[in-house]
Amino acid sequence: MKKAFITGITGQDGSYLAEFLLDKGYRVYGMTRRTSTQNFARIQHIIHNENLELVSGDLVDQHSITYALQEIQPDEIYNLAAQSFVKASWSQPVLTGEFTAIGVTRVLDAMKLVCPQAKFYQASSSEMFGKVQEVPQNENTPFYPRSPYGVAKVYGHWITVNYRESFDMFAVSGILFNHESPRRGLEFVTRKIANAVARIKLGRQQFVELGNLDAKRDWGYAKDYVEAMWLMLQQEEPEDYVIATGETHSVREFLDLSCQAAGLDNWENYYRHNPEFDRPAEVDLLVGDATKAKEKFGWQPKVTFEELVSLMVEAEIKKESKRSE
Repeated sequence: MKKAFITGITGQDGSYLAEFLLDKGYRVYGMTRRTSTQNFARIQHIIHNENLELVSGDLVDQHSITYALQEIQPDEIYNLAAQSFVKASWSQPVLTGEFTAIGVTRVLDAMKLVCPQAKFYQASSSEMFGKVQEVPQNENTPFYPRSPYGVAKVYGHWITVNYRESFDMFAVSGILFNHESPRRGLEFVTRKIANAVARIKLGRQQFVELGNLDAKRDWGYAKDYVEAMWLMLQQEEPEDYVIATGETHSVREFLDLSCQAAGLDNWENYYRHNPEFDRPAEVDLLVGDATKAKEKFGWQPKVTFEELVSLMVEAEIKKESKRSE
């Protein structure tokens, strides 16, 4: 039985990846931070699976990572844990650097010491492209990050390349563009919109407050993207890949389609601009070219943008309706 070690297992991607690997017959070990209140909501449905084990550790504690990897001796390591909210990275830039940048080095160094034969996946991000130098963005596009989060991800990306080339380790980075789902955190704009629209539909709030509606993103479905993570580690040679839909949509479009999915009329009736949600440095146009992933291992997104918006809004209406029962 293959063994996989996942940091960030309680997050959106970690929960979908754990499900995916359990279905593939893996034994899955998920690293969780010890806190006074544990948030296992996203993995509640699999937490009692006999092939899932949660281990205590922290990306800022080198010993805890080294000890876990030494004990488990995993075949595959997926580093998904990070301070992953761009807005928060402006108010907590140093903490973001500790987790999202230096944390990657800690995992790689622990792997080099105790399980160098394992395969390593680093969750890189389209935010590394930031002020884009070309459209669309591919594996060779220069980085120009526009937030502490983006900067930290660039460090994580290049330290992965350095360990791969310096120590002959199987270490890859997946440069994933925005990927959403009903498991997205409420602080992220897609889930925020879907939830607000559901609440408006049910008469619980009047408006959704948002920042820049013109910002454009390449949005896919998280469940499709975790399969790409796994496929990268099944290749003969370690390489980095962009994972994206190749389509770009604005926040305005997401809001418009969300209102339509909920059966609401003109989105402008429910929108309020709040400058508090505008970024200090906006990333205007992110759109990825996933040609390499399609050619090398046949990956392509299965869920369309319209389907993604609908399934997120439907999930929120269902959740909010249950709260009133």
